[in-house]
Amino acid sequence: MSNPKEKFESKKLPMMPIRDVVIFPYMMTPFVVGRESSVHALEEALAGDKKIFLATQLDASIDEPKPTDIYQVGTIVNIVQSLKLPDGNIKVLVEGIERGKILQITDTEGFMQATVRVARYATETNAQIEAGMQRVTALFEQYVKLCQSLNYETMIAAVRMEDPAKLTDTIAANLQLSIEEKQALLEIFDPAERLNRIGDVLDVEIEKLNMDRTIQSRVKRQMEKAQKEYYLNEKIKAIQKELGRGEKSEFDELKKKIDAAGMPKEVRDKAIQELKKLEAMPPMSAESTVSRNYLDWLLAVPWKKRSKEIRNIGRAEKVLNEDHYGLEKIKERILEFLAVRQLVKNPKGSILCFVGPPGVGKTSLGMSIAKATGRKFVRMSLGGVRDEAEIRGHRRTYIGALPGQIIQMMKKAGTKNPVFMLDEVDKMSMDFRGDPSAALLEVLDPEQNFMFVDHYLDVEYDLSQVFFIATANVIHTVPPALQDRMEVLRLHGYTEQEKTEIAKQFLVIKQMAQAGLTDKNIQFTDDAIRQIIRSFTREAGVRNLEREIGNVCRKVARKVVKEGPNYTAAITAENVGDFLGVLKFRDTLAHEKSEVGLVTGLAWTEVGGSILSTEATVVDGKGKLTLTGKLGDVMQESAQAAMSYVRSRAARLGLPRDFYRNLDIHVHVPEGAIPKDGPSAGITIATAISSALSRIPVRRDIAMTGEITLRGKVLPIGGLKEKLLAAHRAGLFEAILPAENEKDVAEVPENLRSAMKLHFVDNMDQVLSIAFEGPLPQMTSESETIASITPPTTPPPGDIPTARQ
Repeated sequence: MSNPKEKFESKKLPMMPIRDVVIFPYMMTPFVVGRESSVHALEEALAGDKKIFLATQLDASIDEPKPTDIYQVGTIVNIVQSLKLPDGNIKVLVEGIERGKILQITDTEGFMQATVRVARYATETNAQIEAGMQRVTALFEQYVKLCQSLNYETMIAAVRMEDPAKLTDTIAANLQLSIEEKQALLEIFDPAERLNRIGDVLDVEIEKLNMDRTIQSRVKRQMEKAQKEYYLNEKIKAIQKELGRGEKSEFDELKKKIDAAGMPKEVRDKAIQELKKLEAMPPMSAESTVSRNYLDWLLAVPWKKRSKEIRNIGRAEKVLNEDHYGLEKIKERILEFLAVRQLVKNPKGSILCFVGPPGVGKTSLGMSIAKATGRKFVRMSLGGVRDEAEIRGHRRTYIGALPGQIIQMMKKAGTKNPVFMLDEVDKMSMDFRGDPSAALLEVLDPEQNFMFVDHYLDVEYDLSQVFFIATANVIHTVPPALQDRMEVLRLHGYTEQEKTEIAKQFLVIKQMAQAGLTDKNIQFTDDAIRQIIRSFTREAGVRNLEREIGNVCRKVARKVVKEGPNYTAAITAENVGDFLGVLKFRDTLAHEKSEVGLVTGLAWTEVGGSILSTEATVVDGKGKLTLTGKLGDVMQESAQAAMSYVRSRAARLGLPRDFYRNLDIHVHVPEGAIPKDGPSAGITIATAISSALSRIPVRRDIAMTGEITLRGKVLPIGGLKEKLLAAHRAGLFEAILPAENEKDVAEVPENLRSAMKLHFVDNMDQVLSIAFEGPLPQMTSESETIASITPPTTPPPGDIPTARQ
């Protein structure tokens, strides 16, 4: 850019403040003069050389501005035309001549006179100036194309000039800028500097216009879509009107549904209020969709529809017996419930909790109850649920909000008195989203659930007539407050005889039908079913039994397809291995040899009972007790208590008082990868240690369970039925049990009680006298005793136990 030559000159001219406009040189601008002082200044100029100085006010709202209220840079203009209007105002047309800066303002005869300094720049045109002019001209053309308020042809013709000063002022006057931005351009006297500044301003304004155009096109598309939908909706309404349905047919239909739904008064009032809001909303608004969905849910939930309940006890008993074998206690409770329903007019809903190992029929029992009572059946799985909103729903403030699963299942049932199964209630968890088990407290409380409030519906809903049934494998993971609201009924594992009957009456028939077989194609003998139970399954329920029977049926089905429909297979105990392969479990444990330090205990697990072998061995050492087999804290403490008991009874076992000083005792429970815990292995560990020290073998045809104290007392345990079933499955027909558990034997099936010999004991002395194959040794001398318990260099076969694989 060249260095311009600057010339200064001062002039004294009448001055007129102007509002909301900036006058640029070389531009023709019309405006109306109304202020008295401005009229006097205009008249003074017209009487002279028709030149006047115009400067913009800082604040347009001031009627009589002072010199401090006016920008210091303005424009000297020539008055081209003036016309006095009837109201006394004067309409003038002025043409800008040049910029000027106020040096002094004086008030003369009712108007302002300003001494103005004028700076004239003579800019030499060079390559840089020309490049700047071309850039500004190109940007202005682009700006005019985007700006709809400017005429393209007029504007392009106006800027075709070679003087950079005129070019910049013409463009600045036509840009849609604020007063402050235009004033800033006016205050730049140097044309070259002004040229650069105009280029920067045009860049910013073009970017703004592009953004506006993008937004406008997007809004236009959305409006076109909305207009299309509106047009179609109006057309539909017109068609409905021609059909005689009227414009308000949809809202009238909703009103009829609300009246017919049988809602309580408070709920109906809320539904009517929501309907009125819906009528007032534009049909395409987002809020309209939310409101309509809410009304649909209110209408979908059953408020008065009920299933006609069957209260015939004889029929209910027949249905339960047809669907399930055994489970007498459960069936009695259901029949009692039906009997109460006959005697009481409006009884409260029952809340039962079936607790038992997998595969014993908890879920199918709930379906049978629904069938026996003539109610609808719905099932909700709670396994893995950790969000409170699954129970209570989301509030309508959230996008995509829905009611909780309780209300959704009630809608699915379609009646207000279904059988509602809450499956796997023991497998709920909690996190930052809340505790679903706490939300269930209201659902399962007969004193509260008649006014259950879902967050989405936000009205009270009556759950008191629902027959709730919860299922769980274990009860200790269910919060105590929730346990307190349910009547817990325990379903124990099945005996071999029960499994055989279930297979004959249900499983074989079901699997034959699924495989497409008939009685002519396959026949199961009782011995074959028992062989499958003993050698291919080891469970409390019957799921694996059903799978194995299904395997046999599928193999027979393949033969039928291959050899023809007349193919017949008789499944016996001898040939069942041909269909199912190698035996998965050993036949029995009772025929194995009795060994020193090896005891069979009984354990309870979530899937039923199981046997738990416990081994103990004695080695040279310094009195250390080693426990292995992934034992829990309680089980380790039981082992410590057993060891202390043995030390306290050293004389009774024929041992010196300090026998432990030179020996280490190792107790191991095989299947080391499986965690084990609980106090009921106390007498088992004590017996194993006593056997290892006294060198007396323990009978292998006997099992035992019980908690031990330091004084040798045997305390009661839980899960008695499951443990005895496990012993019976393993071929053990004799068991040692705590005396306080004798009362629990009534729950054990009669065929199991008659098949097993049960010993009820109060202390460890009784346990040892029954479990040991020989009598306890009598202590003769310390040397003999030490010799008897010192591990031999080469142990005889069978004396030192090995881990069972």
